Amino acid sequence: MQLSHPARIDASAVLAWYDRHARDMPWRIAPADRAAGQFPDPYRVWLSEVMLQQTTVATVKSYFTRFTSLWPTVFDLAAAPLDSVLKEWAGLGYYARARNLHACAQAVVNDHAGKFPATSAALQTLPGIGSYTSAAIAAICFDEPIAVLDGNLDRVLARYYTVEVPVREAKEELRAALQASVPARAGDFAQAMMDLGATICAPRAAACLLCPIQSGCIATRQGDPTRYPIKPAKADRPVRKGHAFVMVDHAGDVYLQSRPAKGLLGGMTEVPGSDWGAELAEVSYPLAADWSHRGQVVHIFTHFRLELEIWSAAVQPDALAGGWWSEPAALRGEALPTLFRKVLAAAGLE
Repeated sequence: MQLSHPARIDASAVLAWYDRHARDMPWRIAPADRAAGQFPDPYRVWLSEVMLQQTTVATVKSYFTRFTSLWPTVFDLAAAPLDSVLKEWAGLGYYARARNLHACAQAVVNDHAGKFPATSAALQTLPGIGSYTSAAIAAICFDEPIAVLDGNLDRVLARYYTVEVPVREAKEELRAALQASVPARAGDFAQAMMDLGATICAPRAAACLLCPIQSGCIATRQGDPTRYPIKPAKADRPVRKGHAFVMVDHAGDVYLQSRPAKGLLGGMTEVPGSDWGAELAEVSYPLAADWSHRGQVVHIFTHFRLELEIWSAAVQPDALAGGWWSEPAALRGEALPTLFRKVLAAAGLE
């Protein structure tokens, strides 16, 4: 599609606003410090960008602080056991990101002597770094003049240009329009536009009178900015069903095992369970015991809804192999994703 009025964004106005109102982030260099010659740490920027995918800033801050306390440099993260990284990641979701994070740290150390490449193109050769993350790191850390287009910017630009189709259908046109507006202070501009979308041009409200680019915003002139972005047609989310089995021994320890390294929640910790299918299969217990039904857990993944029937039983510890027994007090330190913490809670644990 063609943008109806592809006018440039007033980068000077955006930067002047950012210099006064930049959000304080633990991974960010304030605009005054950046002007004084202090450069952002690519390791910290990369770590924050990976964590922020599909996750809110409020949630990420505590994870970021813990990660950088445990692993202050890319060398520390590369040397960490993957299982330790997965445990610290638990709760952030999309666990392939944690595996790619670890692999990327090792690639930076082994192939680049611990220094992140300075261009978007070179950054994309690293594990888990795609077009958005590479652009964000290259712009913020090295002032590469490249458009950084995230979900907040999708909304800002959809309103600025009154895009009459879902953003995904106009992504390249919006990227080109944003690219034409990138100034020399590319990193500050990228962060300023992110802040603008997070604080001024928010999803359910637009504080147009406070916006530095409201004079050029077509949706503001039309008087209905929150009409944009246009929502795509919502696809039905399929439902999958299965069983989960919580087993405890005479001491109250819980039996856990690791999921396969590849696939959904790969490498994370779980309790044993059945396959997940469109129909609920008849329950087939992993061993003979006095099983109790503990209700149902519902968990929403990006592409499907999961309904698990929860069963628990006391069993003999020598009846199982391939996993391990965890004391109840140690469960918080296990690499259990949110789904399986729900399962344990349904069984009266956690």
